[in-house]
Amino acid sequence: MPKAGLSHDLVVREAAQVSDDVGWENLTLNVVAKRLGVSMPALYKHIGSLEGLRHDVAVLALNELASAMNGAVVGMSGQEALFAMARAYRAYGQRHPGRYSASVRAPSWIDAEHSAAARNVLRVAYTTLEAYGLAGRDAADAVRAVRATLHGFVSLETGGGFGIPADLDRSFRRLVDGLDATLTHWVPAGHAAEPVPEGAR
Repeated sequence: MPKAGLSHDLVVREAAQVSDDVGWENLTLNVVAKRLGVSMPALYKHIGSLEGLRHDVAVLALNELASAMNGAVVGMSGQEALFAMARAYRAYGQRHPGRYSASVRAPSWIDAEHSAAARNVLRVAYTTLEAYGLAGRDAADAVRAVRATLHGFVSLETGGGFGIPADLDRSFRRLVDGLDATLTHWVPAGHAAEPVPEGAR
């Protein structure tokens, strides 16, 4: 039965749910239309193309991820904030594997909406790492390292890549312990931070 009050936002949220249920790579307009109980022509009144829909799901996912990370670190700093941010990042990937996949690709520099959503995530990461005394290129390098590490774990976990019967929570805690130790010694004594070029983050 068609859903009442069909709108662009409803289509995007349904597409996000579809991507979580069947996989980001399996998201199609036909599947979304069937889930909403509408015809393809009715769907096209609210979304222009699959590419456009994927773009909007990516923006939604990034904003949700940023909100989850930010909410987790409020009132915290240093190691405590790093662990809270990492747990929120992992939990989002576990709950929303399709949306998480949508959030990974870097936006085009001419795409203001997508870029703004990506910056929301980066802003939380940079703020979380401030307690480690990082600035400029040092902070940019550290944020990339943290992201790559967390992404690797989350991607393997959600993709069924961990086949050994072991405690994944324990492994994740030790992973973040390692990040904390690395970040504590990220900047050598007497090292002057270099500024980050505009748009290089």
